[in-house]
Amino acid sequence: MPPKNKKKVTPAKAPASKADVKANVVLPNWPSFSPLLPELELSLHEILPGQIVTIPNFWTSKLCKNYVSFLSSLPLITTPGKPKKGDAVRVNDRFQIDDPAFAERLWSDTSLKNLILGVNEDGGLDMDEKARRALWGGEVVGLNPNIRIYRYKKGQFFDQHYDDSNNITIPGQPSIPARTTWTLLLYLTSPATGCIGGETVFYPEPDMSKKAKGKNLPPPEPLAISLETGLALLHRHGADCMLHEGREVLEGEKWVIRSDLCVRK
Repeated sequence: MPPKNKKKVTPAKAPASKADVKANVVLPNWPSFSPLLPELELSLHEILPGQIVTIPNFWTSKLCKNYVSFLSSLPLITTPGKPKKGDAVRVNDRFQIDDPAFAERLWSDTSLKNLILGVNEDGGLDMDEKARRALWGGEVVGLNPNIRIYRYKKGQFFDQHYDDSNNITIPGQPSIPARTTWTLLLYLTSPATGCIGGETVFYPEPDMSKKAKGKNLPPPEPLAISLETGLALLHRHGADCMLHEGREVLEGEKWVIRSDLCVRK
């Protein structure tokens, strides 16, 4: 279903996680995260306040190329073109697995943790701890262990939808009850690698305060995030999620690693 307080659109949401493709219980032997740019060369860019944040060059082009080669060996399964009632149309090849160790590596062995938590003062978002918690939806404790790999080939796409928030448990001693608040998408390909199309497009809602004042304004222009190799895209989901889509890939292949930011419940 659409998030609360959202006008229903059709299709309204991404397919539920329980309907996603389940991978073999054998965990992949993920390649190392090397090479990476030094943390001080990276920063958060707030594209739309409170809604969309990016990290350019989060992964280097060489690391992305290594991962595309590795991910091509995984048993990806094509999602059906005809979704269940109420689900968005999504046609892509995907692999999904619960891998807490990989999620922790992606969180702690890259610059992501320090950028999100504000450890790096040059990280791009100048805010105090209270404002930081308000932005991310609470105390960020890591990434969703549910790791999803997406490949979009020519003609494949993800129609307009909202991303739901989910309650999860991050394993550990002790385990951490958490909920997801922001989607994390890591793009491994772009026009530089031959992938044309596939932009992630957001559809902002009209400013209701201006409408209340009698101003009949046209709907805001869609905001398209172009693919960049190694770009990390974060966008708020759940009740405050913006309607968005993954445009059709026109040439080449679009590869994405997906997880979510998690906050303590």
